[in-house]
Amino acid sequence: SLLSCQMITTLVVLYAAKLSKTVQFQDFDRSIFLKIFPLPLLYVGNHITGLASTKKLSLPMFTVLRKFTILMTMILEVYILRKTFPKRLVYSVVTIVLGAMVAASSDLAFDVEGYTFILLNDAFTAASNVYTKKNLGTDGLGKYGVLFYNALIIIVPTLLASAFTGDLHKAAAFEDWVEATFIVCFLMSCFMGFVLMYSIVLCSYYNSALTTTVVGAVKNVAVAYIGIFVGGDYLFSWTNFLGLSICMSGGLAYSYLTFNTKSSTRISEAPELKIHITEDSTVTD
Repeated sequence: SLLSCQMITTLVVLYAAKLSKTVQFQDFDRSIFLKIFPLPLLYVGNHITGLASTKKLSLPMFTVLRKFTILMTMILEVYILRKTFPKRLVYSVVTIVLGAMVAASSDLAFDVEGYTFILLNDAFTAASNVYTKKNLGTDGLGKYGVLFYNALIIIVPTLLASAFTGDLHKAAAFEDWVEATFIVCFLMSCFMGFVLMYSIVLCSYYNSALTTTVVGAVKNVAVAYIGIFVGGDYLFSWTNFLGLSICMSGGLAYSYLTFNTKSSTRISEAPELKIHITEDSTVTD
């Protein structure tokens, strides 16, 4: 139900911005489905598997196993977007995945179903990031069109799914809808959902899909380490802690290498200022 409300918020905000000519994107026609496919399906799959895996895994282990999204994203960018990556970036990605494997090897609360859902979630997230980057280059869509039509296409399936699972009925029967504090928090959650989706699309617009994925992994540094001390569902072991540290070190190394590469590229592409000095010759009779 919250996802549906976030989609509705996205539609309202972007449509209002389009009417006021603050943003521009293509009007709806039949070609939209072909241009944006399969992004809506991937988004729904990502949401469903993400919720399922969260219920089965502890928060720190969920964070660690999500790192496999980075490797999957890199592979999909090579095959779908035909990108190539410097060896140093590949090594940093391998370090992240290696750290995740070390951390997962000591998981004392191993759950086959939970691991299956999280790996499917990794695959959906990787494919969604890559196809988002691909669709951003489609004529007429752009970052606002991708957001708007993705939300427009999946709003009906998500509402039907909520009704089928009973979540919509539970939301309607919720007693705190009359509480002003709850309403304010709920509306903020809807708007922040839009802000999060826009931030992801904007990051993919200016960077690669892989960079967007790694930024998300680096963001999870605080989540992983705070989850060790808060929540009560983390089973501490030194192997797991070492894996977390390796994983996060690889993510920070990737960010550092990417930033340095872009800085070097800008410097090398900067126009050179050339000063020609000519010698004046004076002729005396």
